[in-house]
Amino acid sequence: MGLIVQKYGGSSVGDLDLIRNVARRVVETVDAGNRVAVVVSAMGGETDKLVALARKIGGEEPEPREYDVLVSTGEQKTIALLAMAIHRLGRAAVSFTGGQMGMRTDTSYGRARIASIDAQRIHRVLDDGAVAVIAGFQGIDEDGNITTLGRGGSDTSAVAVAAALDAEVCEIYTDVDGVFTTDPRMVPAARKLDRVSYDEMIEMASLGAKVLQTRAVRFAMRYGVLLHVRSSFKPDDGTWVVPEEDIMEGLFVSGVTYNRDEAKIRVRGVKDQPGIATRIFSPLANAGIVVDVIIQNLSQDGTTDVTFTVGRADFRRAVEITKRVGDEIGAADVDADDTIAKVSIVGLGMKDHAGVASRMFQVLAEQGINIQLISTSEIKVSVVIDEHQIEPAVAALHAAFVESGAAEPRTEA
Repeated sequence: MGLIVQKYGGSSVGDLDLIRNVARRVVETVDAGNRVAVVVSAMGGETDKLVALARKIGGEEPEPREYDVLVSTGEQKTIALLAMAIHRLGRAAVSFTGGQMGMRTDTSYGRARIASIDAQRIHRVLDDGAVAVIAGFQGIDEDGNITTLGRGGSDTSAVAVAAALDAEVCEIYTDVDGVFTTDPRMVPAARKLDRVSYDEMIEMASLGAKVLQTRAVRFAMRYGVLLHVRSSFKPDDGTWVVPEEDIMEGLFVSGVTYNRDEAKIRVRGVKDQPGIATRIFSPLANAGIVVDVIIQNLSQDGTTDVTFTVGRADFRRAVEITKRVGDEIGAADVDADDTIAKVSIVGLGMKDHAGVASRMFQVLAEQGINIQLISTSEIKVSVVIDEHQIEPAVAALHAAFVESGAAEPRTEA
């Protein structure tokens, strides 16, 4: 008898009919001879409603502890309804909030990190033949305060539960069939990947792919949890996320991703001397603003330009902070642009193939697309471009690197 953890997101439990469908999937898995723990999100749109309520009564920055108490109730609603639906199908089920199932976190309200899981209570329920229905996205700190893990935290909850239970697999059910080579809504030729490595999935998730949360994949890689991304509405296999050594030889580029949530800030004419970068980026870090790509131009006449990107949600605050710092350090100017986007190619095979980046640049040039910034790692190349050029960029890169099925990139003579 296997032990399987299943996770269903908000789109999979958006109404009562969908919850009944999830209950059937769970019972089918139990009837196949498995023990099952289910981690669920709030019903689709529920968290947004709770956030809106919090802001209406508490302002744009509600009191953090009470904010977490409120938004955590969305998952509590789902677990009770799903447990009832499973009971109606003749199987025992017990629902648990994060605190009840032993999910301990730190006290960083709204973005708590998991400290430990005491899975004894869940094991007892499973050993009794019942389904454990667990609220994702939440836990409690050492003082018993309710905490939440941040948006998308149910994925991390599910992987953590799978690790604590030593489950055979953590199945992530969603409204798509698996992980695709790019967004199929944008490129009809996109195809589902049978397997993808942890490293590739981390890069793809961080670069804009919405199927899995980056933090969850990192957790899975750390604890060796196999992930299976599947459709909530089809019985077919989806995409397995596995260690690199389990990936057979294949395309050197596995996917093309894009992210519209990008904005660019440039600090012009700053002194090229030690300590300037710290002066620019420390205030942003202290404000909780995550900086992505950073480029510093070559020094000219003792001054240089520093350009970096941030998420659009932080754009206004980042510009205000940077302008203040720019005045303090004597910068010539600070300008900004929130009409950019990032397009990336990702693949394990890039480690062993020369010329991938130059081929990417050539493809974009052929489409008349100007590259503003470039960022690379061992298995990805990202470029910042004008937002309105996303679709032609993604389509051209997918055709060149994925649809062609080429084993080698074209290189300059």
